[in-house]
Amino acid sequence: MVQKSDTIWFDGKQVPWDEANVHVLTHTLHYGAGVFEGIRAYECADGTSEVFRLEDHMVRLINSAKILGLKVPYTAEDLTEAAVETLKVNKLPGAYIRPLIFVGAGAMGVHPGQNPIQVIIATWPWGAYLGEDALEKGIRVKCSTFSRHHVNVMMTKSKACGNYVNSVLAKTEAVADGYDEAILLDTTGHVSEGSGENIFMVVNDVIYTPHADGVLGGLTRDSMIALAGDLGYEVREEPITRDMLYCADEVFFTGTAAELTPIREIDRRVIGEGKAGPVAQLMQSEFFRIVKGENPDYEHWLHRYSL
Repeated sequence: MVQKSDTIWFDGKQVPWDEANVHVLTHTLHYGAGVFEGIRAYECADGTSEVFRLEDHMVRLINSAKILGLKVPYTAEDLTEAAVETLKVNKLPGAYIRPLIFVGAGAMGVHPGQNPIQVIIATWPWGAYLGEDALEKGIRVKCSTFSRHHVNVMMTKSKACGNYVNSVLAKTEAVADGYDEAILLDTTGHVSEGSGENIFMVVNDVIYTPHADGVLGGLTRDSMIALAGDLGYEVREEPITRDMLYCADEVFFTGTAAELTPIREIDRRVIGEGKAGPVAQLMQSEFFRIVKGENPDYEHWLHRYSL
């Protein structure tokens, strides 16, 4: 359950959490033409706080809206300031941040007409998305019976609300079958991504990940590719098949919510030694040093704030 904060930023104002409501005929509620981001704030070792790649997330949010043809009444800079303001108002040294741009109530039917474009930013405390044990022990996943969207069907570069029906179906199926998460294949049968994460595999100390063409360009994915290079690993973006995953030394998910979560089993096949491998452990450790402000080489990824 989401832990309530005091307020939500709603169209330029701080609104009490329980009063941040919309009409049941809100267009995006019916047709899914909205966009959102998932962003994390972390409490740093020195007592300050930071939001990880905040400006980049807000730029992606605006670009997602552009792809859907939504004319947003705020800039990425406006939303960056609003996110920090909301964290401070809610006195959150660490948090999950959810901006959402959506089409409000007015005309009904597929075409939104002149319906208003509305924006909210909610913040709340949040721990490990897949559970604290998952970060160390890894998770069990299955390859979903649902395929990831084709690039010309749902505009895969937009983090659009409606796109995530695909993720809901895959995740629900996986959980019902006793797994923690799903891996979706693309329409050619190649590995694409998780229901809300990007995927990597390790073979002989080389890190592989599907090319960004057909997946959402995750900012944590981008960060991990850069980090891996700095740690001396070769990273290759190329097609991956499910049987390649079965035979990999390590497989792991990355994402704002998932951070870096190892995968210990896929489709009842044990991956590697059935736990977090050495590459995942090192990258996970270095990632957490970065987000806690302990590595000055990556300070440019951190938006600092103090309560």
